[in-house]
Amino acid sequence: MSELSRHDSLINTLGAELVPVRRLLPPWRRTLGWLLAVFAIAVVLLMLNGVVGMQRRWAGTPDLAWAGVGAIITMISAAWAAFALGVPGRSAAWAWLPLPGLLLWLGASGMGCLRKLIAPATHAASMHEAGDCLFFIIGFSLPLSALLILLLRRAYPVRPVLTAVLIGLASAAASASLLEICHSFDSTATDLLMHAIAVSLVIGVNAAMGGRLLQRQ
Repeated sequence: MSELSRHDSLINTLGAELVPVRRLLPPWRRTLGWLLAVFAIAVVLLMLNGVVGMQRRWAGTPDLAWAGVGAIITMISAAWAAFALGVPGRSAAWAWLPLPGLLLWLGASGMGCLRKLIAPATHAASMHEAGDCLFFIIGFSLPLSALLILLLRRAYPVRPVLTAVLIGLASAAASASLLEICHSFDSTATDLLMHAIAVSLVIGVNAAMGGRLLQRQ
């Protein structure tokens, strides 16, 4: 048998075992699919809590509105960046995409630390109330993170830990955005501390566990 025939035979043998692979949707479309799940949760919360309380709070404290906008931008951009990193050949520079929204979110939220000085009549969150915020953010971040990990497992990102950090950031930002719908008091230093702890825990757990789940076997 000639050398060419042996090569053809090997190619035919290997080709016979190949299984067609369904192409992944573009990152923006997969991001949109995840955002639909967040939107569905938001609709339920709005049905339960209404919008009047949120509008009144934002009208009296515009910085909270800007913080909410920053969280939404962070949510969208971090999820998009995570899906983008699941595409072979994409640059790690995608990880910087959430930075503008994150800076807006952190900067506007930081105004809450001065709220008691600016508005002494502000109701300061008790540790119990602030603790409820912590459990809210963590509680909603877990299923949202799990959904993102499930959607990204088919892509097998080559930077699993970095992708998992973005998953945690997107999920925590989404949960913080949802919290604005039913947040019953102005953000103060105590409340913001709990928010920071919750977001850090979500990102840390995703980096530790999500990175392993996204790694190639």
